[in-house]
Amino acid sequence: MVKTLIFGILIVALSILMLSVRILLKKNGTFAGTHVSQSKAMRQQGIGCVQSQDFAARHKRKPIKE
Repeated sequence: MVKTLIFGILIVALSILMLSVRILLKKNGTFAGTHVSQSKAMRQQGIGCVQSQDFAARHKRKPIKE
């Protein structure tokens, strides 16, 4: 039981360390942009953030005149 717990903690610690290598080793390191609109490949294909597209669509609409 204790061996399994220690093994699990080591795996989690190793995973966190591997995910943070770029941040720890690079000066002023940050995670790469994780938002859809920050991806150059997605922008080239015309794929954007749903929330941004919804916001733009709502503000393009003209109000109904009564």
